[in-house]
Amino acid sequence: MSIIQDGFSSDRLFNQGYSYTYDDVIFLPHYIDFPTDAVVLSSKLSRRVPLSIPCVSSPMDTVTESHMAVAMAALGGIGILHSNAAASDQAAMVRSVKARRVPLLSNPVFTSPQDRIQNDDVFDHGANPYVLVTESGAPGSKLLGYVASRDWAKLSDKEVKVYDYMVSCNDLVVPWSSDLGKIAEFMAEKGSEVAATVRDGEVVDVVGKEDVERIKGYPKLGAGSVGPDGSWMVGAAIGTRESDKERLEELVKAGIDVVVLDSSQGNSIYQIEMIKYIKKMYSNLDVVGGNVVTVSQAQNLIQAGVDGLRVGMGSGSICTTQEVCAVGRGQATAVYKVASVASQSGVPVIADGGISNSGHIVKALTLGASTVMMGSFLAGSTEAPGAYEYQNGCRIKKYRGMGSLEAMTKGSDQRYLGDTAKLKIAQGVVGAVADKGSVLKFVPYTMQAVKQGFQDLGASSLQSAHDLLRSGVLRLEVRTGAAQVEGGVHGLVSYEKKSF
Repeated sequence: MSIIQDGFSSDRLFNQGYSYTYDDVIFLPHYIDFPTDAVVLSSKLSRRVPLSIPCVSSPMDTVTESHMAVAMAALGGIGILHSNAAASDQAAMVRSVKARRVPLLSNPVFTSPQDRIQNDDVFDHGANPYVLVTESGAPGSKLLGYVASRDWAKLSDKEVKVYDYMVSCNDLVVPWSSDLGKIAEFMAEKGSEVAATVRDGEVVDVVGKEDVERIKGYPKLGAGSVGPDGSWMVGAAIGTRESDKERLEELVKAGIDVVVLDSSQGNSIYQIEMIKYIKKMYSNLDVVGGNVVTVSQAQNLIQAGVDGLRVGMGSGSICTTQEVCAVGRGQATAVYKVASVASQSGVPVIADGGISNSGHIVKALTLGASTVMMGSFLAGSTEAPGAYEYQNGCRIKKYRGMGSLEAMTKGSDQRYLGDTAKLKIAQGVVGAVADKGSVLKFVPYTMQAVKQGFQDLGASSLQSAHDLLRSGVLRLEVRTGAAQVEGGVHGLVSYEKKSF
């Protein structure tokens, strides 16, 4: 009598010569013997960088700068700062992240009591609700009080000096390391609506009462990703040119916890030489190599000494590498293949690209990834760089591929090994994404959905999911086009889709 089995083992499914995306495959449910809250999503970005949640923001100039990196660290993940900026500016972003312990970025503005505020430019047309008043108008000078934009707006005479209407308060200061709870207690005790976080005698942030209330309304934050130095953990991307060695020196001085070598095709002599250089010069700094999609690519970088591997080529929503260059791989297949060989050396894998929903995160992590790197999923959020605009009545933010011509003109062409080419060929596009709100709100809900997915798989942790997959207990099937349609919302005249 033949044995009836459901689905395929991962080894059989991914060795048939097909390049599968996340949507192409589906996991079959397993046995549940634990509650959703028992699922633990803690993981590692690289050998020595632990995370509470397996989420990484991509080093793209429309995704990760200081504000995003601070928020990701507060959530328990990590942000990788893009390198499409001068080395000094990128290092300044690192210092900005390291100087904060609350998930906001206020960019405080200063004035002196003798100054006059004649227009709302100083308030950035409402973006900065407070201006701090110091003796000399400089950040390192003695703090005397503040001016609220709403108080300034009520003035009939804008020619009066600041000291005539400022709110005087000598005790606005709290240490930079204070968390949101301590800042709220300080405000309540002093009866103040503003607090200033200070590090080494300089004001880092202005925290308003409304900021505290807004963040308190989001899901409760955990301990976050704190490094050995007691500050938020943050990574930074660099290229493989000679000048990137100087960039790296600045970034190390600024305090980065991990460096990511940013290349669309990481299996190159340039990257291998850079990996060896970094491991020799900065032996305590973890290096993430990539991008790779094949076993042979991964093996070369592992032998060179990488502490983590970034997987993905042409799977991002704004990436056109597969279309333009005819190279790449379906992301599900790429993650499984690379993770299979990387796990043998204890090298964590970052699934980079192709993440559109929580189900994709479940698939990426179960197929062997330790973390997922997200671009479009986080773009358009409050914390993403850029200003909101309106397009056909929809509130949007710009989102562009680092292979787009627009980004390449700022320096990202080295990522595509084209910085010396006379003709620039785009491998990405410029687009826009809808306003998503704060990552402090939607990422925790996404992680709860991921936990529910793991529960259905019978996996209480990432390691448990990896073990179930490799042992053949977890089974998979390929979905037909009709099955993919059936697996989504269908058959309705209209509907409203809310994830939380």
